[in-house]
Amino acid sequence: MLAVSVVIPAYMEGDAISPVLVRILEAVESDLEVLVVVDFENDSTVATVMDHARRDPRIRLLVNTFGPGPANAIRYGIERASHPICVITMADGSDDPRQIDALARLVERGVVVAAASRYSAGGQQVGGPMVKGVLSRSAGRSLGRFARVGTFDATNSFKAYSTEFVRSVGIHSRSGFEIGLELTAKARRLRLPVAELPTIWLDRTLGDSNFEMQKWVVKYLRWYFFAFGPQLTSDEVARAADRIALKNTDDRSGANV
Repeated sequence: MLAVSVVIPAYMEGDAISPVLVRILEAVESDLEVLVVVDFENDSTVATVMDHARRDPRIRLLVNTFGPGPANAIRYGIERASHPICVITMADGSDDPRQIDALARLVERGVVVAAASRYSAGGQQVGGPMVKGVLSRSAGRSLGRFARVGTFDATNSFKAYSTEFVRSVGIHSRSGFEIGLELTAKARRLRLPVAELPTIWLDRTLGDSNFEMQKWVVKYLRWYFFAFGPQLTSDEVARAADRIALKNTDDRSGANV
């Protein structure tokens, strides 16, 4: 049987995360652990997750000690994942948990990144800010066509990964949701296999989005351009990723880049 660690970064979701957890537990047939990662113990998500965890031991609450933000929460969750396949999904219910098993099977078959794609044939994005959607679609389609990254939706966070791959290349993002793009770009430069399945993404119906497009767009662009280029060795990818991470850190501190 497949064994999957589902990592959910959460920030002040309160009761809104409850139907998300229920749908995951009902939909996934693989051996499963669900790791909900928050930044602090007083997050409004905690009480709801603990209530579910008392009733189902597959759910675990983790308090991230790597620093604030979804990137650090995802890093923390993957570091503590018990299974060889990790799936990142959002706490807002926008992703379809019925696809978790199918994405995990692609990783079992040998890909290091399996993307749920809004922009491939059969995929769809329903709702969400128009500008964000246009930018995301443009980036995904161009990376798929011209950089040949293996998916038309490199920016979607809903992906399955080989846990070994993620731990070997590391996660250099420290703030936003650019991890999906970062890991896809790293796989491409290493010439490791990436695959996709179409998905229908639905904008959240409960709560408010915590996505800050203007704050993170430059960081996305740096990983976007990194996806283009010749094959690199693991050491070369690590050095290039260190340079990108340094520039992104300078952005966060207000320095010129």
